Amino acid sequence: MHSTEPAIVDGEALSGWRKSSYSGGSNGECLEVADGYSDIPVRDSKTPGGPTLVFSADGWSSFVAAVKGGHTSI
Repeated sequence: MHSTEPAIVDGEALSGWRKSSYSGGSNGECLEVADGYSDIPVRDSKTPGGPTLVFSADGWSSFVAAVKGGHTSI
């Protein structure tokens, strides 16, 4: 499945970033989400200036459900 979600090139342009509660416990797999937006911006905490994916609320819910369900390729 290919995502049709938009991407923001520079995630540093957004504010309100926090580590996602869905991130792994190790420092290697950390997602950050930005609060206060109608859609959900998501970025890799290791590259804050890198690409940022923006999910619709339904898209984020589907993504989280797939990860929780053990799906490794979406």
